[in-house]
Amino acid sequence: MEGKSFWQWRIGFLFLALMETSFATLSPTGINYEVVALANIKAALHDPYNVLESWDVNSVDPCSWRMVTCTNDGYVSSLGLPSQSLSGTLSSGIGNLTNLQSVLLQNNAISGPIPAAIGRLEKLQTLDLSNNSFSGEIPASLGDLKNLNYLRLNNNSITGSCPESLSNLEGLTLVDLSFNNLSGSLPKILARTFKVIGNPLICGPKADNCSAVFPEPLSLPPDGLNGQSDPGTSGRHRMAIAFGASFAAAFSIIIIIALLVWWRYRRNQQIFFDVNEQYDRDACLGHLRRFTFKELRAATDHFNSKNILGSGGFGIVYKGFLNDGTLVAVKRLKDYNAGGGEIQFQTEVETISLAVHKNLLRLSGFCTTENERLLVYPYMPNGNVASRLREHIHGRPALDWARRKKIALGTARGLLYLHEQCDPKIIHRDVKAANILLDGDFEAVVGDFGLAKLLDHRDSHVTTAVRGTVGHIAPEYLSTGQSSEKTDVFGFGILLLELITGQKALNFGRATNQKGIMLDWVKKLHQEGKLNVLVDKDLKGNFDRVELEEMVQVALLCTQFNPLHRPKMSEVMKMLEGDGLAEKWEASQKIETPRSRLCENHPQRYSDYIEESSLVVEAMELSGPSDKRANSRVRITCNNI
Repeated sequence: MEGKSFWQWRIGFLFLALMETSFATLSPTGINYEVVALANIKAALHDPYNVLESWDVNSVDPCSWRMVTCTNDGYVSSLGLPSQSLSGTLSSGIGNLTNLQSVLLQNNAISGPIPAAIGRLEKLQTLDLSNNSFSGEIPASLGDLKNLNYLRLNNNSITGSCPESLSNLEGLTLVDLSFNNLSGSLPKILARTFKVIGNPLICGPKADNCSAVFPEPLSLPPDGLNGQSDPGTSGRHRMAIAFGASFAAAFSIIIIIALLVWWRYRRNQQIFFDVNEQYDRDACLGHLRRFTFKELRAATDHFNSKNILGSGGFGIVYKGFLNDGTLVAVKRLKDYNAGGGEIQFQTEVETISLAVHKNLLRLSGFCTTENERLLVYPYMPNGNVASRLREHIHGRPALDWARRKKIALGTARGLLYLHEQCDPKIIHRDVKAANILLDGDFEAVVGDFGLAKLLDHRDSHVTTAVRGTVGHIAPEYLSTGQSSEKTDVFGFGILLLELITGQKALNFGRATNQKGIMLDWVKKLHQEGKLNVLVDKDLKGNFDRVELEEMVQVALLCTQFNPLHRPKMSEVMKMLEGDGLAEKWEASQKIETPRSRLCENHPQRYSDYIEESSLVVEAMELSGPSDKRANSRVRITCNNI
């Protein structure tokens, strides 16, 4: 009996433990609390274009919903709904999404008060409600967000005073309260950038900028010296006093000007240079850590070639061990663009760091010196897709068909977030298998996004520099240097073909029909109905025939020469999930070959865009129009077909 009682007790204990963990996310009726919270948010918003269609209250897992990002353990970590024409109000139910790290609702028409419940989101790092119609006061509860880095409430109709509680937040990088109707005094906000311009009751109606509160000037008592003068003072003495007074006044003015200049410098300076390592090595820029060059040099064993994880158009990536034992990947940028300036580099680094999604590589830190730019990322244990496609584990391919389909979906989600859920949108410009990393669970993680823009400021006054790899670059990008999200869609289509075939985009196989550009080869085999020839031989026939046909069709839709005919990544995502592909494919077959704006006739083959001599260099990297070597090997040909 005692044994039976013991096991009954243990089972009861486990049951209670399970119930306790379940209640953390489930309501008494068994519905996920986070689903309920998101349903409340949806109900309070007006959604004219039905962008929240996938938010189904009957679902038990919101992680597959559009514009919702989750942590690895299934909690909602990010809401990205910028520029979606949403109106209505923001539900206080948002306070139940306690694992939120990022809320991006900018550029909509949401009105009503900012819910005080946001103050319960202890993990929140980014809150952007800018360019809406929020009214009422700023909730004092925002002062409880100890992890907050970026707070943007600008361009709303917020009234009242700025709460004193915001002065308690020590990790703030940016606070923008500009263009509201705030009043009263301003607390001491411990942010590197603090903007309140455009608040007439604080700045005055004619103020151009009141983001800086200068110290009061030193005051001198009027006629102070005259009151001490003696009627019998000699002319020389009076002259000396007058001279002394003039000198004191001039000296005071100099001191005041020096103090103001020093104060403004201290307020606006950007501590970015690794000068003699005279700053706290654990200091941060928002959530980003600033590393010293010495620290990263030691972590990579003086950038030892044995620690190279990969290299490409942006630089070399090294494996590194930090002093605390953390394993990291250190990207040493080869085109550091010192001419672009520290503030410009910092702005782009901050922009990249704000993109938070489970399918995007999260920037952990950075290092800058007078001659170096280095970025630090988490280490991805399974390397990149390009290398894994050619590896085997116990005689089997490291990436089976199921994993390849999972990689395609994960990459699509990451690019969708960059294109349609970031504001401003981020264009990758070099989507390929080598830039898709794999975490410990073989989940796709898009790397190197934003780096093209980060490194191209020197060319901002001319055509944007062409960056990427031949065989992956969209025709219009090769032709004009102008990129768009449709440039990335083309690259994603080529990535799908890499996953299907296991081959490189510039394929130099021994078989005669495989020489040249993969895209042309795939189109030919698809027209001939020989899809089985396409599939990676290492899979040994272990793939889904229906999914193969669907993936090839999606790839061909993505790689249409006219960018206007390519689908958006949101449409690509739906097609990969089995929604709307048949209609899109049928419509594409009715489109006649368009006439190119650059050429008399639009080429029918991708290889017609690439000079024959360029095929000598396999997977050639381009560094921009100024690179004579690259330009000597790539030109646009416009053959009449």
